[in-house]
Amino acid sequence: MSDSELRDVRRVGIVFSGGPAPAANAVIAAAAISLLEDDRDVVGFFHGYSNLAREDSRPLEVDVDYRELRLDDVRGIRNARGIILGTARTDPARGVRNVTDLADPVRSAGLARVHARLEQLGIDALISIGGDGSLRIAHLYARWQRGLAGGAWRVRVVHLPKTIDNDYPGIDFTFGYFTAVDVLAKAVENLGADAAATSSWFIAETMGRRAGWLSYGVAIAGEADLVLAAEDLDTTLTIDGQADGLLDLDRLADRILDVVLAAERRGKHHGVAVVAEGLAERLPSDLLVGAVRLEHGQIAHGTVDFARLLSDHVATRYHARTKRRKRFKAIQLGYEGRCAPPHAVDVMLGSQLGIGAYRALVEEALDAHMVSVSGQLDLRYVPFTDLVDAATGVTRNRPIEPGSDLWRLARLLEARSTGARPWEPGRRREP
Repeated sequence: MSDSELRDVRRVGIVFSGGPAPAANAVIAAAAISLLEDDRDVVGFFHGYSNLAREDSRPLEVDVDYRELRLDDVRGIRNARGIILGTARTDPARGVRNVTDLADPVRSAGLARVHARLEQLGIDALISIGGDGSLRIAHLYARWQRGLAGGAWRVRVVHLPKTIDNDYPGIDFTFGYFTAVDVLAKAVENLGADAAATSSWFIAETMGRRAGWLSYGVAIAGEADLVLAAEDLDTTLTIDGQADGLLDLDRLADRILDVVLAAERRGKHHGVAVVAEGLAERLPSDLLVGAVRLEHGQIAHGTVDFARLLSDHVATRYHARTKRRKRFKAIQLGYEGRCAPPHAVDVMLGSQLGIGAYRALVEEALDAHMVSVSGQLDLRYVPFTDLVDAATGVTRNRPIEPGSDLWRLARLLEARSTGARPWEPGRRREP
């Protein structure tokens, strides 16, 4: 959208989409209060894009599909659980496979419906809050508007990054991450106490489809004995010995078992291993029979129960190597952390991002930018084009770098249990 086509922002919509995250209300409240106190209207859309993108012709109804937010609606809610607007995973850009599809009225019909309803309500700008899928929608919607005829209604778009997975490019930490780590780390501490009392091991699976930030944080803060995520799949853990090959479940089980047996030799007969759900994405197809695939091809991890599959493998191989029996118990962690009372760090981060949305739209007159922070919560604004694949609009991933200082910190968990040095002192492991 060119500067000549930008109107003054008088009426702003807010949409929260994707999975919940702690401090969601801090983000919404900070953005809404900043706008309202500057005499601008704020419209909060309920349940993500589900109402904006629906296929029927019924006009949106106030207090049914959206709310005209007032200061009383958003004051004093920054520390509240949940999301006052609700959320959903409706994807109005689901038919768009690449940016060339934006010119196809059939494939881009969902975006057109969103735009028509925003125009009907006189929305000048849209604040999108969500994860990588929501950023993709925001980017494609901004790109789609480039094809509108001159003089057509146009909506500025800014995006605020949200995910407890913390795998976003363009920002160091996303709001909700620290709360989720704190909540799940306490669960891991409890599992550790249970394991000690019963001389057993837990295999705890956390969320984290494409990156291990959540599993690493939970394992480190929860004092687990081992953590493994997608970034740790090197040639020693794949079937064909290729870093990008399929996961060899036996090798992964042996990797965990090596730690278990080393700990036993030091007199420790219990522990907790944390694994990220994203490891299951690399399983061979014969181990994914019955698994449900989501809209974009990812595995619905609740239908795999990777922790159970892995713990059974470890128990079997433990017996084969020791001729003894030991309990390896599986548990999936994740939903407990998504709507927990937000940590103060997340409230501060979320509040700054919300204010950043106001500043991006009103003070900077930006469009198609993500609000980010760095350093001491210093605001910065990143163009969508720096964050997504140019052809598909898919958000780029931000994994943990093998050999990085955070990676090395996580490896110390094994050293505590086994006594082994996870790397040669003074040297970084090569990725």
